[in-house]
Amino acid sequence: MIKKILLVLLALVLTYLGLILVLPLAAMAMRALEAGPSALLEAFSDPAARQGLVLTLVLALIALIANGLVGMAAGLVLVRHRFLGRGLLDVLVDLPLAVSPVMTGLAFLLVFGRGGWLEPWLEFADLKVSFAFPGLVLATLFVTFPFTVREVAYVLIELGSDEEEAAITLGASPWQTFWLITLPNIRYGLGYGLVLTLARALGEFGAVLVIGGAISGQTQTATTFIYNALEERQEATAYSMALVLAAASVLFLLALEWIKRQRDKEK
Repeated sequence: MIKKILLVLLALVLTYLGLILVLPLAAMAMRALEAGPSALLEAFSDPAARQGLVLTLVLALIALIANGLVGMAAGLVLVRHRFLGRGLLDVLVDLPLAVSPVMTGLAFLLVFGRGGWLEPWLEFADLKVSFAFPGLVLATLFVTFPFTVREVAYVLIELGSDEEEAAITLGASPWQTFWLITLPNIRYGLGYGLVLTLARALGEFGAVLVIGGAISGQTQTATTFIYNALEERQEATAYSMALVLAAASVLFLLALEWIKRQRDKEK
């Protein structure tokens, strides 16, 4: 009886995953492959496609560096320190996961756009944020912020602080303790968070569309290029770009699996 229930549950899970994950991705891959390699080459012969992909990679790199540094620091602050407002900060870290990316882009427009709160200051400094590269950076950093923080925090909670306290007792400075004890211990959590950050940055659409406007050659990312290509009925081009991003996602999944295995080996 128990085996039958488990088989039914397994069938339900596999059916669910097949409908919402495997089938759509397989359909997209099939459509892109039907067009053949010539369609892929044609897609990337389009300057707008190349610029969109390069811009996406630049945004992902900025998110990787910023979240690697700030995310690691935020994780340490949340786990290793107690201070007034810590609970609020802990909630704010997860805010990007709860807020729609489109709402995020709109919120940035209300602050940095025309008639926004900071418009007089931006005009005085001759700085443009909305519908420009800085707006894309802010939106990407916002949506990717929680991943590294949470992964680092989870590892720090699991490890505890015994080794760090022992190092300080033996005379190590805070920097020595961080470089020799803390950083090596959190390296897998940090790596896991950074891979998730990269994946999220490459796939972001709503926030960068609203704050950037998807201006060809200026603020058009890979995802907004796909959207515009479909709007213009350039399906082969859109599916080719989508296939490239999907391939990158598969590589990220393999990287996550490798990190998991390396972490499990050391336990």
